Amino acid sequence: MELFRLSIVYLHLIACCVAIGLVLTSDIAMVNQLIKGDTAEKQEAAHLNSLKKTVSLALVALWITGFAIVWLDVSAKGFTYFANPKMQAKLTIVALLTLNGFVLHSAVMPAMEKAGSLLQMAFNQRMLAIFAGAVSAVSWFYAAMLGVGRPLAWKYSLVQLLAAYPALIVAGFAAMVTLTVWSRYRSELDFTQFAEAHSAEMK
Repeated sequence: MELFRLSIVYLHLIACCVAIGLVLTSDIAMVNQLIKGDTAEKQEAAHLNSLKKTVSLALVALWITGFAIVWLDVSAKGFTYFANPKMQAKLTIVALLTLNGFVLHSAVMPAMEKAGSLLQMAFNQRMLAIFAGAVSAVSWFYAAMLGVGRPLAWKYSLVQLLAAYPALIVAGFAAMVTLTVWSRYRSELDFTQFAEAHSAEMK
């Protein structure tokens, strides 16, 4: 039984690593685009669809393997297993991560695919995309931290374990909004300088 549980935990870990790797590389690529201030660079539809499908499959795999792990542990320890604040925190974040995934896949990604890039999205869509992206990035890494943080079990309350979670989301959201504003300002400034130089050459 222990070997069977270990194999499920291993699959759970692989699915988590795949999802975090894709989210991280996608976020890094977007940050690089914002730093460059390139409003003309578009997100490829094929890349967005591939990212959406792979992360969705990874999330489904995490739910299946996670449910199996919980079922095995409850079978061995009883329902007092759910009294562990660390388990409660992880379930809460995974539920929020899943809800946020629906928002990303149903609203954010189609809007980004239509606009071509984050910088060219309408203001409300861009704010939703930034917030959902911050929730996604923080949730994946926070859930992974709770998953490997065995020493945290029973030592801290649910409130203590989740105290940093909203703070990190707010910090990530604020940082991305600042970077987006700076990127748009830089791209508009570059365009103005280009227009002025072009006008001078015409004269």
